[in-house]
Amino acid sequence: MFNKILVVCIGNICRSPTVEALLKSRLAHRGIEVSSAGLGALVDKPMDSTAREVLRENGVDLPDHKARQLTREHLQQADVILAMEKRHVESIVEMAPEVRGKTFLLGKWQNNQEISDPYRQQKVAFEHVFQLMTQGVDSWSKKL
Repeated sequence: MFNKILVVCIGNICRSPTVEALLKSRLAHRGIEVSSAGLGALVDKPMDSTAREVLRENGVDLPDHKARQLTREHLQQADVILAMEKRHVESIVEMAPEVRGKTFLLGKWQNNQEISDPYRQQKVAFEHVFQLMTQGVDSWSKKL
């Protein structure tokens, strides 16, 4: 049984908090704990305003999010770790080799699709990435 899911990206202000919010909205009734962190987090910063806007436009929110730095402890406590890019998976496994078997791309079920960072891009980039993240979340929600 998977009780704790950790979502990882770089800054923990765009992609991972969006996926965290989406997973929480889909899995809340199942008692699964979802959190996020960043490999190079902008610690204590709120969610990027454009990412939040796109999330809200799609009926979801994560109002109290503050970016946090990924630690080995976070990785060890998670049952499943979902990352956005292959290089994130590599960095995670380098930090904690023992988590290799539980670390995957969010886009695993979409041919290991990577989800690029929309940070500092126009809203259309955030909307595109949101669609990719939604596909990944929908797939993982069925598997968990």
